[in-house]
Amino acid sequence: MEPMELIALAIFIGVYGVIMSERIHRTVAAMVGASLVLLIKIVPWEKVPEYLDLDTILLLAGMMVVVNVARESGLFEYIAIKTAKLSKGSPMKVLLLFSVVTAVVSAFLDNVTTVLLLTPMLLYITKKMDVNPIPFLLSEVFASNIGGTATLIGDPPNIMIGSAANLSFNEFILNMGGPIAFIDLFATVGIIYLAYRAEMNSHKENEEGIRMTIMSLDENDAIRDPVLFRKSIVVLIGGVIIGFFFHDKLGVEPAVIALTGASILLLWSRASPEHALEKVEWATLFFFGGLFIIVGSLVETGAIAQVANWMVSHIHSEGEAVLAISWFSAFSSAVVDNIPFTATMIPLIKAMGNHLNTYPLWWALSLGACLGGNGTAIGASANVVVIGIAHREGIRITFNDFLKVGMTIMITTVAIGTAIIWLRYVGL
Repeated sequence: MEPMELIALAIFIGVYGVIMSERIHRTVAAMVGASLVLLIKIVPWEKVPEYLDLDTILLLAGMMVVVNVARESGLFEYIAIKTAKLSKGSPMKVLLLFSVVTAVVSAFLDNVTTVLLLTPMLLYITKKMDVNPIPFLLSEVFASNIGGTATLIGDPPNIMIGSAANLSFNEFILNMGGPIAFIDLFATVGIIYLAYRAEMNSHKENEEGIRMTIMSLDENDAIRDPVLFRKSIVVLIGGVIIGFFFHDKLGVEPAVIALTGASILLLWSRASPEHALEKVEWATLFFFGGLFIIVGSLVETGAIAQVANWMVSHIHSEGEAVLAISWFSAFSSAVVDNIPFTATMIPLIKAMGNHLNTYPLWWALSLGACLGGNGTAIGASANVVVIGIAHREGIRITFNDFLKVGMTIMITTVAIGTAIIWLRYVGL
């Protein structure tokens, strides 16, 4: 190895190790690593725009502003109560409906935002129903990760993959949303029910009382600003989400649609831009920026190309590549952050394009990177957030409790997704 290649690799491994250890905030680690490769000039300054994926960063920033403004109206709490009332007091229906709502919302918003908005309401409803909240919380976590798999904007790895491979919003819906995420969601709810069926069925004698409690809730009480509520629906659903569906036909990037939606909602609602922007997760955006530059150093020195050549020498068909990438991505993402992992895999898959058709490989990477997070309690940010909220409410979800159900769900959902990708692009 050349000296610069060794230095770039050492910086990458060092940053990755610090991120895994959580001794230093991941954003600080990424910024320090990026600063080093720029100071040493492994990545020339003029090439920074080439490696700094502005499509991903600006898309996230735009959606964060939209969510920050819309949440002030009570829109997301309204959806949660409306969903609970549809269940009419049945724990199984609450489990199913909240899982579906969580998955749908996570398909269009980031997973952490989704669980932050819905978890307090789910805890409130399970308390009113006097049922064990753990299966409902676990189902919410798994549904958020599955829903995030379904669309281009549902999970950061998909945003990164879509930008790198020039994949459209509709392509993600057709390849990852249906039938993969759809089937995986209901398989997950079934596994949760089987694991906790005794507790689910123990409240049948009190179902009428539970039903009356749930039906007494008024979703309209959750609306704090009716005018902003209506404007948020128009912009979020009538503008941004529809825009994502047709962005490829319009020839407009998803990031432009998100930024346009954010600016229109700010202008129309007269919301304070300072208030909306101060809640943007700047640490996440800087983490992305730093990470992109660090990975760029591996591309610049040729380290990624060497790994790709090694993989290609051991993988002789698209079928083998689909299996290797999906399962390697899943188990890796169960124990490490899927964002740096995806950033590492993207240039590797690009380099494999000299020997293989990479189109199915992008879907294999998306599948493993997004669903692998369901494997362990630290596999995805949404997992950590929900467990933390539960802990503050006196509800203890241990690592082993999560692992027993999560690993089963991860293996089942990845197996289903891999089989669908294989049948669709490789064949029998």
